[in-house]
Amino acid sequence: MRQVTVIGGGLAGSEAAWQLARRDVEARLCEMRPAAGTPAHKTDRLAEIVCSNSLKSDQPYHASWLLKEELRLSGSLLLAIADRESVPAGGALAVDRGRFADAVTRAIDDDPRITLVREEVRAIPPSETVIVASGPLTSPALSDSIRDFCGSEHLYFYDAISPIVDAATIDRSKVFAASRYGKADGDYLNCPMNREEYERFHDAVMQAETVPLHAFEETRFFEACLPIEEMARRGKDTLRFGPMKPVGLEDPRTGRRSHAVVQLRQEDRMRTSFNMVGFQNHMTFPEQRRVLRLIPGLERAEFLRLGQIHRNTYINAPEVLAPTMAARREPRVFFAGQLAGTEGYIENIATGLVAGINAARSVRGEGAWIPPPESAVGSLCRYVSTPRKHFAPMNVHFGLLPPVDDGARRLGRKDRQARVARRALERLNACRPV
Repeated sequence: MRQVTVIGGGLAGSEAAWQLARRDVEARLCEMRPAAGTPAHKTDRLAEIVCSNSLKSDQPYHASWLLKEELRLSGSLLLAIADRESVPAGGALAVDRGRFADAVTRAIDDDPRITLVREEVRAIPPSETVIVASGPLTSPALSDSIRDFCGSEHLYFYDAISPIVDAATIDRSKVFAASRYGKADGDYLNCPMNREEYERFHDAVMQAETVPLHAFEETRFFEACLPIEEMARRGKDTLRFGPMKPVGLEDPRTGRRSHAVVQLRQEDRMRTSFNMVGFQNHMTFPEQRRVLRLIPGLERAEFLRLGQIHRNTYINAPEVLAPTMAARREPRVFFAGQLAGTEGYIENIATGLVAGINAARSVRGEGAWIPPPESAVGSLCRYVSTPRKHFAPMNVHFGLLPPVDDGARRLGRKDRQARVARRALERLNACRPV
């Protein structure tokens, strides 16, 4: 019987199971929730998004736009659902997280070729074809098995999630609706700060009590997801050049740009809650309430979720993986998602898609599919499978893709990126997986 076990019902695992089923391969999808929980998940739904609800830019010729276009071209289930369950987010693709997870869970439940098993897998199966997509919060027992299989210690870093505010508790008289550079119809709520308000907030962040990390572990934050306390420590204006940057956001009431701005992004279709964009942190809960209520418009805010920090685990993928997402020493074992060294929702969906396709081709006795290196999907697969001195999880960006011909060097950055993106879509379309 053609069957593959998929460990983990997150973004990568759900996409992998779907790709197996599309190719007439039975998928046994194992998800430990709700029997065993994690520090970040709140439900038993598949593909539960726990940090932000944003799948990043959907503006043509951005790197994240390109990756999403490639996933749509390749028949991704999760991108199709994300498009259907989207909420306004300026130039980004953001989803109603509850509706998104519900829709993925229904799609998996309704497919007769996928069996959803609600139990913890404590070790990599010894002989069957398997996709390990257990995510950055892999259980201790399975982590030990993965470490033994890979023959090397795990790397790790710390990741944090942003607070969510009850929309009814935002003081609308102090905020304004706008998208940066007017790219959309005011999809964000913006909390403006003058210099005095910003400096008071910065000082409060610097002095706030934080949740202590384990003393025996070195702190390694992912640079694209730094806690606001870490950014504040790097300089007085670091936050103003990061999540609180005011550029492109003129207050329509004054016609002027503020000293700093906190953006709130719609979290659900009913606009009952808003995510504090880029405000991941690991302050204690009482301190978060105190400090975040210093922000104009949030003085009486009630938080539906406060920021948290958790350890994210990933393998030293270049020592383990081929560009097919299969383990070099034992090709029956595939890895996908953040555990495999891709950072970001769409990146994890992409490696789940590749692992699912190649696991299906493997059990069917077919040759592996390696997406072209000129594509965004292919560049991610090449990144996690190319040996390097220092390895860390990576978001998609144009630096991962090969440059275009020399003549393009005379073009501006946007024109070069457009040319790279068009080439990527052409190459991928020429060898789309079947």
